[in-house]
Amino acid sequence: MFQLPFPVRDANAGGGSKDLGNLPEWDLSDLYTGEDAPELKRDLDWLEQACASFAADYEGKLAELDAGGLLECVLRNEKINQIAGRIMSFAGLRYYQLTTDAGRAKFMSDAQEKITNFTTPLVFFTLELNKLPDDHLDTLLNKNADLARYKPIFDRIRAMKPYQLSDELEKFMHDLGVVGDAWERMFDETIAGLEFEVNGEVMGIEGTLNLLTDPDRANREAGARELAEVFGANVKTFARVHNTQAKEKEIIDRWRGMETAQTGRHLSNQVEPEVVEALRDAVVKAYPKLSHRYYELKRKWLGLDVMQVWDRNAPLPMEDPRIVDWPTAEKMVMDAYTAFDPRMGELAKPFFNSGWIDAGVKPGKAPGAFAHPTVTDVHPYVMLNYLGKPRDVMTLAHELGHGVHQVLAAGQGEMLSSTPLTLAETASVFGEMLTFRKMLDNAKSQTERKVLLAGKVEDMINTVVRQIAFYDFECKLHAARRNGELTPDDINALWMSVQAESLGPAFEFMDGYETFWAYIPHFVHSPFYVYAYAFGDGLVNALYAVYAEGEEGFEEKYFDMLKAGGSKHHKELLAPFGLDASDPAFWDKGLSMISGFIDELEAMED
Repeated sequence: MFQLPFPVRDANAGGGSKDLGNLPEWDLSDLYTGEDAPELKRDLDWLEQACASFAADYEGKLAELDAGGLLECVLRNEKINQIAGRIMSFAGLRYYQLTTDAGRAKFMSDAQEKITNFTTPLVFFTLELNKLPDDHLDTLLNKNADLARYKPIFDRIRAMKPYQLSDELEKFMHDLGVVGDAWERMFDETIAGLEFEVNGEVMGIEGTLNLLTDPDRANREAGARELAEVFGANVKTFARVHNTQAKEKEIIDRWRGMETAQTGRHLSNQVEPEVVEALRDAVVKAYPKLSHRYYELKRKWLGLDVMQVWDRNAPLPMEDPRIVDWPTAEKMVMDAYTAFDPRMGELAKPFFNSGWIDAGVKPGKAPGAFAHPTVTDVHPYVMLNYLGKPRDVMTLAHELGHGVHQVLAAGQGEMLSSTPLTLAETASVFGEMLTFRKMLDNAKSQTERKVLLAGKVEDMINTVVRQIAFYDFECKLHAARRNGELTPDDINALWMSVQAESLGPAFEFMDGYETFWAYIPHFVHSPFYVYAYAFGDGLVNALYAVYAEGEEGFEEKYFDMLKAGGSKHHKELLAPFGLDASDPAFWDKGLSMISGFIDELEAMED
């Protein structure tokens, strides 16, 4: 079933003001001009007919097809995915612009139901494909080069073969997906509808989280305490969502015979469990030399005996609390992208001038940020909640990297363009690194350099340490749920069990912080998504080291890697750079870059 985009960044954006310049909004007309667009009705009608005729032509007959026949079957399936993807991209993006609008929510829900109903007869395709003997499929692939191009897709589908249920049960699961989505929508709408009152001002979650980076410590504390108050008042709802989602996942995993709660994510990411565990173990082992060491430095800079949770993302005392307006942010990122390779700048340009970015913070708009690829014959759309801090510039650089990656991978076609999450973060984190290095090179003083380095270290800690702590929390949550219903206090305790370990002894934790798991969208929308951030950061740090060493032809190899989309495994993609993510030392190499930045910050103290 087609999956909607969702906010994916851990939203701790910086403070802003209304004087940010002309913030762009989406122009969704490249998808459809509106809910009543004749093209939308045409596509829905086509989709219903195309799914029915596909099932009539191929169900029960896949084993009889020759190479040319199987290729035609694959191409027809790809076209169906493209039209369904276009419809749901339009519905989903409109919804995320205003999640509190009942009309938009109904339109998206109705579209999802129709597409689920239309595509249910197609469930046989992957089931029958998995029943083909290996030697038979290999023979067909060897006979037709155009068909052989889709081998990565066949491999991905057939990786699920050991976990496949009966045809009837698979159709039931497909239909039931709409019900699971309802819990995700409940989470989104609850989060978007929360109101927080701080210092007499009522605001949504983005504005309140934004207070956690306010220069005034009293404002940070007020924001943190109000978040805790409102999360606490709604914790039963969030606990119900998590209990239900985790139980649903446990039932499906049990029926499929999946070895662990994480197995499905590893399969979809095309990454071996031992590679993820090597990453996880390397990061946890590095907590003392990364987060513990950095936050001890920050505690001294802030002049505190002990840090509270509202100090974690506080600006540094020597930091210029400037607001970066939108035109300046655009220039900073575009300059960094173009300096790496002019082609990258050209690919990024239309995002700014063609209505491909929705940047402003608006009531009811989904929190966080994302880049959604839509479909390969349109273009990606980037969503931000831009508030004007340097950190927000980094988020722009990050999401624009996703967008450029998605544009380049579109040449692979609908089925092969989609990149597994572990590799999907490559271009985004690399885009951040390019922008950061450009800003560091242009630093006019030691103090400015220190602030930039500290900001980058904090972002890396949020991307690596915090996300692995999130991953550990999820592992504990799903394991505990298998033994029965979890109370809010049970979930709170699991959350706190990973927080002190990852953040270190510099912190005290206020009453109420134990509920801060409640607002993280990944846990609900896409269990175990979070380790992909750490994977991507570690991978890019290693990749950037190769670039910084002056690897000949790096830019061309990099573009080739992005153009490959989901057509190659991480081993194949990294081999041209002399890198291998399955080597445990690989992760230490990536983590040493963060440690090196902290070394430089400590040296500045002398």
